[in-house]
Amino acid sequence: MTVKRREFLGVGAAGVFGWMVGGPIAQAVGGAKARPNIVFILADDIGYGDLGCYGATKVKTPNLDRIAAEGVRFTDAHSPSAMCSPTRYALMTGEYAFRGPVKRGVLSGVAPLCIRPGCATLPSLLREAGYATGCVGKWHLGLGEGESDYNGDITPGPLEIGFNYSFIIPATGDRVPCVFVENHRVVGYDPKDPIRVSYGQPVGDEPTGASAPEALKVKPLGGHSDTIVNGISRIGYMSGGKAARWKDEDIADTITQKAVAFIEKNKDKPFFLYFCTHDIHVPRVPHPRFKGTSQCGTRGDVIQELDWSVGEVLAALDRLKLADNTLVIFSSDNGGVLENGYDDGSTRDLNGHLCNGPLNGKKGGLYEGGHRVPFVARWPQQIRRSRAADDLICLVDLPATCAAIAGRDLPGDAVPDSFNVLPALLGEAKQPIRDHLIMHAGSGALGIRKGPWKLIPAGQTLPPKPGKKAKATAKAKSGAGELFNLADDLGETKNLAAARPEIVKELSALLQQLQDKGRSRP
Repeated sequence: MTVKRREFLGVGAAGVFGWMVGGPIAQAVGGAKARPNIVFILADDIGYGDLGCYGATKVKTPNLDRIAAEGVRFTDAHSPSAMCSPTRYALMTGEYAFRGPVKRGVLSGVAPLCIRPGCATLPSLLREAGYATGCVGKWHLGLGEGESDYNGDITPGPLEIGFNYSFIIPATGDRVPCVFVENHRVVGYDPKDPIRVSYGQPVGDEPTGASAPEALKVKPLGGHSDTIVNGISRIGYMSGGKAARWKDEDIADTITQKAVAFIEKNKDKPFFLYFCTHDIHVPRVPHPRFKGTSQCGTRGDVIQELDWSVGEVLAALDRLKLADNTLVIFSSDNGGVLENGYDDGSTRDLNGHLCNGPLNGKKGGLYEGGHRVPFVARWPQQIRRSRAADDLICLVDLPATCAAIAGRDLPGDAVPDSFNVLPALLGEAKQPIRDHLIMHAGSGALGIRKGPWKLIPAGQTLPPKPGKKAKATAKAKSGAGELFNLADDLGETKNLAAARPEIVKELSALLQQLQDKGRSRP
């Protein structure tokens, strides 16, 4: 069945905010089977300038470029935070992280689940609408109650917040435990070799990066010199679980195979796949078939490995004849960063590559390089090919948008900061859906955007600008803070706070209002 774009979208205000059960979407798609599959691929630490379709020339990303060529490429898309766990919390809950338990930093590998089971989430909304829901790859939202125990059933976790299936990396590749968890159990667990994990005192007698540097194949930088797994020292201590430990070079293959298997298993019904790659987070250890394939070193090699993973998903959709009615979205959890805990040559091997393109700043901070991210989407039945879009959107908008696609009504208190940006995806928005956005730094600092204006209030804690020799963090300028007009200064080079005090006042008041109100969704 061919679905006409206008019939699917509806008209007027209902087309923007009124996509509910029984509304235009249900009339257009004519039943559950016609509803689109949704594949959301979330990369780790990919910057605004890291893909060919965003200007990169030293790395090749043909599969990601294909999504853009066959769909839409956004130039003003943002992660809800400039750090991993807060972004993933906001993406799952539709709530800015500063309102919840992940106000700053990232979670350890023993942190409890940070999302309350039973609350409305992106996967639960889709599961209630009849979708099969799967989570494959990096999780980093905590597991269990209290300190995570990896020696039995690990619950609550992804299954308790709306997923039917999960195969996950519990935290990050550079943090223990270095095992996969499928649904509620460690994959390959041996009860004779129990797993112990600590982020305080060492456990067991395994070598560390500090005690046995000769055993390392990647040299650590500060904070990554604890237990050695697969020749790489990590953050945190681990003992046991030797049969279950991953090999870094094989992570992309393993999770990509699981993602494709989920698609194959659920091909006859609507499905939602949340595929979170490990690439290109540290430690960057590409499979040998990708090593040396880019023109900018190891970091470039793992970008190309990431692109391969995306290509495998696209090939599966083509092979199963699912591509036409599948919405595929690719984005990143925050902006790009070079060396980040390991000496992998990322800075030395740039060869002219700019991971965040023309943007100022990097992962962790409030400048654009910390949170403006690539966002490409393809849906052949609905999205016009080769379109560039300058709509302001954010990953926190995915819950409301996917609920609209599924014809799922939103409870009034659900996903409080998530906007339905489906009209922007389809190129049908007659006016801006978002006119403001709150930005969140790894330190917990907040900034505010309205239209082209962006304010970093005075006193916020920020990382230093690239190239500056400074301490790990630096205070924003005193006084009025930093005000930029992104329409004519995307690189944030001209602080207009002193020249435009009325805009500083307006944005400061708006930020406070949105903090106090507890929601921003219309």
